[in-house]
Amino acid sequence: MLDTLIIGAGISGLSLAHNLKQNQKQILVTESQGRVGGNITSNQAGEFLWEEGPNSFAPNPALLKLAVDVGLKDDLVLADRKLPRYVYWQGKLIPVPMSPPAAITTNLLSTSGKLRALFGALGFVPPLVGKPEEETVAEFFQRHLGAEVTNRLVSPFVSGVYAGDVNQLSAQSAFARMVNLVDVGGGLLAGAILSRRGKPKPKPDPNLPQTKPGELGSFREGLQMLPQAIASRLGDAVKLNWTLNELRRTPEQNYLATFDTPAGQQQIETRSIVLTVPAYVAANLLQPLQEKVSQALREISYPPVACVVVSYPKNAFKRPLDGFGNLIPRGQGVRTLGTIWSSTLFPGRTPEGWQMLTNFIGGATDLEIGELEEEAIAQAVQKDLSKILVKPEVSPKVLAVHLWKRAIPQYNLGHQQRLATIFAGLEELPGLFLSGNYLDGVSLGDCVRRGMEKATEVEDYLAVN
Repeated sequence: MLDTLIIGAGISGLSLAHNLKQNQKQILVTESQGRVGGNITSNQAGEFLWEEGPNSFAPNPALLKLAVDVGLKDDLVLADRKLPRYVYWQGKLIPVPMSPPAAITTNLLSTSGKLRALFGALGFVPPLVGKPEEETVAEFFQRHLGAEVTNRLVSPFVSGVYAGDVNQLSAQSAFARMVNLVDVGGGLLAGAILSRRGKPKPKPDPNLPQTKPGELGSFREGLQMLPQAIASRLGDAVKLNWTLNELRRTPEQNYLATFDTPAGQQQIETRSIVLTVPAYVAANLLQPLQEKVSQALREISYPPVACVVVSYPKNAFKRPLDGFGNLIPRGQGVRTLGTIWSSTLFPGRTPEGWQMLTNFIGGATDLEIGELEEEAIAQAVQKDLSKILVKPEVSPKVLAVHLWKRAIPQYNLGHQQRLATIFAGLEELPGLFLSGNYLDGVSLGDCVRRGMEKATEVEDYLAVN
């Protein structure tokens, strides 16, 4: 009899398992693939080291603590936080303004666009027409900061984080902090001031690596080091190539899970269970147990996104790679969503004389990418790079083309209502929990934070059941 069975050995499941194991719980983590890490996919060929899923993380305290706990403190690498971000607009790479003085002088916005954003930030905002229950990201930012900020800054940011569509994403779900600022202060600037007033500054933990705002992190041999280190600590509590086929309740109100495994069919009984798989996988597993929860999970869309990693000799570039990378707003005649200048962000991951680019293409505004062959996807990216960064006559060394058929969950309109339906339905299934990036944050740090929080929920349940 297990205390907790965890389905999925991505970073959500592993961080949850780590926290439960520290408190002496009898757990098991099962994974249908032959490796841990989920979407985290680090690869190496010769002196090239690259990522095909998440590329970095914002080093929040929860993630740093987890890294230290599993012995990765000395393997942490941090990118230069001063590296500029660029937006490709009207044929030029323009730095994203990262400070008030830069916002005043930037060429990315016109004078009228800057004034519109300023007045909007101060709270001079047109009222909601018809008072809809929720706004799209485009509607929210156009109302508060104007069309230029929305099209030239917010839209490419949404492409980079969610591979999403600003006309479909819910502002309340995808930009909850920004919406809360308006609720607190009546405007973005007033809300920011009021939310900071009286809030004590958190004291840094001397046991954790000290980081600065804006820094991005990875590990010496790539992000894969984190899930591998957690799994190593968990040992035999992690089972690979175990596919969950059926989940049902026992007369004693426990859960009985039936798996296909390399050793044949296995059944596991557990007091509690946590599904950390994607929403569409959880939907199939829960359909026999709770139809409403299953249907709400099924409504969360995951558009296709391809990650294309290429490398060029240094003399192949039209300009120095002196930044984090570039994002491309829709409507600029470029299909690629954005490019991370990987060898600048984390030096030492290419042979001498080479530079590496990690490109993302597809998403909610380009669903057709999921139907293309790898060669066609690579050619589309090369065509875009020749417009922006690379001399057209130079061919790349293609290191990887990884098509994620279902990539990043979309927090589209109605997301909060879907979550309310899910959590209401779960009340009929005590001891069953969900944890995943379709809930309240898609970043690596969000997944680790959620794993810690979910461990507390599970322990509270076990304490009284």
